Parts: sequence; structure tokens; C-alpha cells
Amino acid sequence: MPDLTTHWLGLTLKSPFVVSACPISTDPALVERAVEAGAGAIVMHSLFEEQLTADQMAAHSLLDVLADSDAESCSFLPDVDAFSLDAEPYMRELERLRTRVDVPIVASLNGVTPGGWTRYARRLEAAGASALELNLYEVATEPDEDGAALEKRQVEVVASVVAAVSIPINVKLSPFYSSVPAFVRRLERAGAKGVAVFNRFYQPDVDIDELDVDRRLVHSTPAELPLRLHALAILSPVTRLSLACTGGVHGGRDAAKAILSGAHVVALASVLLQHGPEHLLVIKSELCEWLDRKGYRGSAEARGVLDLSSSPDPHAWERTNYTRVVKGWRASPRGPGATP
Repeated sequence: MPDLTTHWLGLTLKSPFVVSACPISTDPALVERAVEAGAGAIVMHSLFEEQLTADQMAAHSLLDVLADSDAESCSFLPDVDAFSLDAEPYMRELERLRTRVDVPIVASLNGVTPGGWTRYARRLEAAGASALELNLYEVATEPDEDGAALEKRQVEVVASVVAAVSIPINVKLSPFYSSVPAFVRRLERAGAKGVAVFNRFYQPDVDIDELDVDRRLVHSTPAELPLRLHALAILSPVTRLSLACTGGVHGGRDAAKAILSGAHVVALASVLLQHGPEHLLVIKSELCEWLDRKGYRGSAEARGVLDLSSSPDPHAWERTNYTRVVKGWRASPRGPGATP
């Protein structure tokens, strides 16, 4: 049996399989099943700063309305301590998971203000998080703010969180940077310990029948994996940060591709939501079978074998690959209506 032990964010994991931020972490029983199937770490679902703020504002607004409606109503107002107007439920989830499984629990924070990031980061550390994943999820809508200003603000946020806590910080990136390697280097200098490529933006669709925005969740597919492989292969030789592949891994062969491209861990969500946590056993078995067949003693030995610095054909990851793909394409000789 190949050794699947890997090192990620300074943590030692029993396998490179990480349950990504998703609803699975809200159910301790599902988390236990994932760990029994071979998960090396669990990333909790995200704590959204703006959602907490919105809940607090709505609750205070309601209480103010009731209080102003009748002087006697104060005696009927509920105790605000009975409501979860802060991150307490999330903290309790984190503490509960820590007592149920023996793998690292990584908290996930999706903030919008520097103060919010650091305040909640400290609380998550105090609750026992092994590491913290920061989601740099920002939709640029202001035409007066250029990319340099946005990136500067994001790096400052990461630096402020790093300074506020002692646990390792993993930064989950989008693919929409002019230069991902340059931005990752800035994150490394800011003190981050790892990056995950890439965040899947749940972009709304348009319902042309109802004339409305369609917000249904669409699971990932293996078709999304090449974008991640490309980024991993480029980043692997140029950074000391831990690399996580998130999005598009649905089988052991997908995991092998990510590891060969430089990933220390592969994060799984959609495939486990579709097939259940036990499906991790299938993915793990497929990866082990592939490692055995190729003669690798463990996943760490295969890591980065096909990255930009180690690939037999480094140009395959670069611009010249585009011309080769285009030249290699051939149109079907059959025209419309032709029989197969």
C-alpha cells in the first residue's frame, strides 16, 4: 500500500484528501464518515462576515421597532442572549468537530473588512482551529478601482490576519488575477502558508422564462480540472507555499493529475455531496492503484513530477502549447447531415 502521508500548511496529514468547505462539515456524522473513508483534514463551511452583520442589524432593528411601539412592550422583549447574533454557532460547530475526529479542522473565513477578518480569525483560533482558510472572494464592480488597488487591499488583509493569529493561513484564490504567480509571491511575503486554486464562484444564471436571476448551485465537473492543473504546474517550482487543488477532482486519476502538477492536497466537495462521504474510499483506492502501477512509494514522491520545472516538455504549460493544440485540431470530414 503506497504511503499517502502528506504535509500541508505545516500539518501532517494521513492522506492528501481534504474535504473542502461545503455543507458536509455541518453534520458531525458525515464528517466522521469522511474521515473513516480516508480524509486527511476537514475544511469547514465558510463563515461570512456580511451575513453575521446583516443578521445583527436585522435583529436590532426588530427589537427597536418593538421597543418603540409600546412602553410596556419592554417586558415582553426576548433576551438578546437567546439569539445567535454572532459567530457562536460556528464556534460550537468547530469545537464539536474537534471532539469527534482526530484530523485537523480548518476554519473558513469569508470577510469583507480588515477588522472583521482579524476579529473572527482570533476567535476561530481560540476555538481550536488547526488552520484558517481565507476566501479572497471579491467581485469587482467599481470601475474607478483598478486591479492593483484591489490586490493591494487583499494582501493587506492577509498580512493583518497573519499578524493576528499564530495558526497557519491558507488563501483560497480566484483565477482572475493578471499574474497568479506574482500575487502568490506577495501572499508568501505577507506570511501565508498556502494557497488553494481555485475558488469556484457560484455565478448566477439567467432564467429567461421567469425573467429572474437563477441562483441554483451547480456541482463541479472534471472539465474544470485543467485550469487548476495549469496553475499548480506553474506555481509548484516558484513558491514554498503549500498548494491545494480545489475544483474538478472527481476520481483517483484526477487526484493523481493534481499531485503530479504540484498539489500537496486535493480538496473534494461536489463529488462527496453527489455520492456520499464513503465515495472517498473509491477515490483513495484509485489513487493507490495508480501509484502502485507507476512504481511510486507514496503520493509525496509523485508530487510535482510534471510541473513546469520537471515536465519532459515544459512548453506544454506555456504559450507555445496553444499553437500546438490549434495546429493539431482537425475538422470532421463529415458535413451537416452526413451519416456517421
